[in-house]
Amino acid sequence: MKALITGGAGFIGCNAASRFLRRGDEVVLIDNLSRKGAAANLNWLWPQGHLTFINADVRDASRIAAIFREHADSSLVLHLAAQVAVTQSLVNPRLDFEVNSLGTLNVLEAARTARIVAPFIYSSTNKVYGQLSDIDVSPDDAPGSPSRLASGIPEDRRLDFHSPYGCSKGAADQYVRDYRRVYGLNTVVMRQSCVYGCRQFGIEDQGWVAWFAIAAASGRTITLYGNGRQVRDILYVDDLLDAFEAAAANIAVAAGAAYNIGGGPDNAVSLLDVIAFIERRNHRSIPRRLAPERTGDQRLYVSDIRRAQRDLGWIPRTRWRTGVDRLCAWVGENLDHLR
Repeated sequence: MKALITGGAGFIGCNAASRFLRRGDEVVLIDNLSRKGAAANLNWLWPQGHLTFINADVRDASRIAAIFREHADSSLVLHLAAQVAVTQSLVNPRLDFEVNSLGTLNVLEAARTARIVAPFIYSSTNKVYGQLSDIDVSPDDAPGSPSRLASGIPEDRRLDFHSPYGCSKGAADQYVRDYRRVYGLNTVVMRQSCVYGCRQFGIEDQGWVAWFAIAAASGRTITLYGNGRQVRDILYVDDLLDAFEAAAANIAVAAGAAYNIGGGPDNAVSLLDVIAFIERRNHRSIPRRLAPERTGDQRLYVSDIRRAQRDLGWIPRTRWRTGVDRLCAWVGENLDHLR
């Protein structure tokens, strides 16, 4: 297989590239190395197999088009390049739009003009559903209780973009779907919940599970925005990669569809739950301070993953405690580098 990955030196991209390289596939990795940890991830990938790296930005339409023409024989396209933080989108909404919306259009046009027929999988977000402010959240509810959305948010939930990040990713989400309807590309949208795992250089603005693990190991203080009872169905990165491959293997069904991809109700946890687990595991408390809720933050989000299970035969295999334990072990082994 030959995989073409935009944002391939990022957290999800480098994990995908590593999986493909280690089994003997060819990987063409496109990244501008602007993210923290991207250069380290690239260096980690070099010894693993047949890797081609191209330093390019998805905002450069002509460059991206040329790359896709050169690699039109790719058998899988993963479009992962993005501005990934809601907070940064509020600070610089133009940059957020240019990377997420215009960058995605550039990649779609590159795939269309290069006549790429391979599965094209786009990494979208649960933020396309907005703040979900109509859902009542009792602070006394346990994450697994029936009032926690039962099976979760389904794909036919009304889209309600909130924050510049939600707008830019949501617009890209709809472009990706429409390029199947209008141009026949084999596009699939993955509306991801909170993905975590090894090689995630989490910071306060993005990658909160990894950030908590890093802060706990290094004695740093974390900030809880709100009361810490916000609930997410967290998903270990290996399970996300399984979903990518399941969609590619079932592209006749998946093309043009959107799937909510998260840990589902079985992996729905609050921020406080994750903190308590890490504290018990590390035998130390995590210093914390409280701050007001942030704009665009959902108090509760759980993915309804039944469509992916029905169409793709996919379900998460990693329970959240197992995944967080693996992440904490990786952080401990790489703490000097993470500092």
